Amino acid sequence: MAERENKAVIKAPLHLSEDKGAIIEAVIKAALKAVDPTEAVRRVLHREDDVLEVAGKRYDLNRFHRIVVVGGGKAGSPMAAAVEEILGDRITKGLVNVKEGYVLEPAPKRIGINQAGHPTPNEAGLEGARRIIEIVSPLGEDDLVIALISGGGSALMPLPAEGITLADKKAVTDVLLRCGATINEINAVRKHISALKGGQLARAAYPATVISLILSDVVGSPLDTIASGPTAPDTTTFADAWAVLEKYELFDDVPESVIRRLRRGLAGEIPETPKPGDPVFDRVQNVVIADNRIAALAAKEEAERHGFTAMLLTTYLEGEAREVAKAVAALGKGVAANGDPVSPPACLILGGETTVTITGRGRGGRNQELGLAAAIALDGWENVTVVTLATDGTDGPTDAAGAIIDGTTVRRAQEKGLSPLAYLRDNDSYHFLQALGDLLITGPTNTNVNDLIFVFVFPG
Repeated sequence: MAERENKAVIKAPLHLSEDKGAIIEAVIKAALKAVDPTEAVRRVLHREDDVLEVAGKRYDLNRFHRIVVVGGGKAGSPMAAAVEEILGDRITKGLVNVKEGYVLEPAPKRIGINQAGHPTPNEAGLEGARRIIEIVSPLGEDDLVIALISGGGSALMPLPAEGITLADKKAVTDVLLRCGATINEINAVRKHISALKGGQLARAAYPATVISLILSDVVGSPLDTIASGPTAPDTTTFADAWAVLEKYELFDDVPESVIRRLRRGLAGEIPETPKPGDPVFDRVQNVVIADNRIAALAAKEEAERHGFTAMLLTTYLEGEAREVAKAVAALGKGVAANGDPVSPPACLILGGETTVTITGRGRGGRNQELGLAAAIALDGWENVTVVTLATDGTDGPTDAAGAIIDGTTVRRAQEKGLSPLAYLRDNDSYHFLQALGDLLITGPTNTNVNDLIFVFVFPG
């Protein structure tokens, strides 16, 4: 099989010693390698002659007239390449929407790769989503759809419902991202203003057989939330979507077309998204092929290989980034001061996804803001280093994946005349960390399984 190089490069900040930097780099690389999309597909998709086995379920390829591959997400390019390596000329055609710049070479020959906008949907994504529906809609009982779903799929497959424009959808997405809504809340709204999300791709493909390979970027990996669940039963309702707008008081901030559609849905004038028990899912197999826990466990094993006592504390981390940062810092202090819960050298690992409520005019992402807030809380604790990582390589609308901070970050900032608190108030973590060389830059990783936080406590 042809090898496709993942070009992610991890460079530790210059203020770290060479030994510390090498350990941190090794742990990050181990985590990313464990959720490499190509390898994840190969782990679950096996072909022996005319039999395809997917997570223990067997399919006779001879019974399918057409096999198409569709999907969307940041990991779509390597996932598509892996599927094509396995199925080859059995594939009739396909199209996968990916984030601009997230293409690995050589590209698949039978599956089109369409580069689109993320986190803000654009016309390229809209056109790709239309073509995906056009590919699956004519299929019948003797056809097979392989859907490749990964993080970012919601924005990358934007197909607004009737009466809603792409501009309307962009406006809703922007408002929801800025207000601090969780990914589950954001998707509850997006599914109910979409013609593809919330199980509606499966509905369009019915009665074809659907195998959906899913790379999870959502805490707990609920199938209906990852990329807004295009092939999964939707457990949210129009009422849930309406409740999100109520919770964050957004009725004056979202387009009237969205309010009008949700009202019609509440009144029963518009059909709901397909729910559990709907016949469209009788021929659907959804398989999570990689998630945050797999990455975290690989990081744990690598840290232990370097002589650290490593603990995976949770993969369900949520909350406001700057508040979570205080708890993360407290964990590091506990290890450094008292050996609680373990003695140094130690590596505590947390996975999940925080949120940021934007009130300033700065630039950054949730991992960078968490890093800045943790640096403030860890001022003077020089043996504690916190690494925050967006596993897709892009934290918010920036070129950084996160931050690598320690107990010297605040002192070094003050020496440059920088006020950490002022930057935090302005949500400007990117420029603060950039000035200090504390940004974590990986470039596109071509995977996406939430965020990871590492608390390294080195010997005194």
